[in-house]
Amino acid sequence: MNRLRELRKQKHLSPKAEISRKELSMRTGISTSMIESIEMGRRDPGIKTLIKLADYFNVSIDYLVGRSDER
Repeated sequence: MNRLRELRKQKHLSPKAEISRKELSMRTGISTSMIESIEMGRRDPGIKTLIKLADYFNVSIDYLVGRSDER
């Protein structure tokens, strides 16, 4: 899930900082440990988690999982 890490790092809440896993967790309701596990490739997200992440980043699930380069 390199795309998740890339999207999180691109999403700026302030001009100088990327969105942290903790902030993403608070905004999506997905636990910080789950976000870390997904980013590190230790867990595959379920459909509900994918929907939350895709909605938050305003991208398709296909883009999020690497099946498409179109956001």
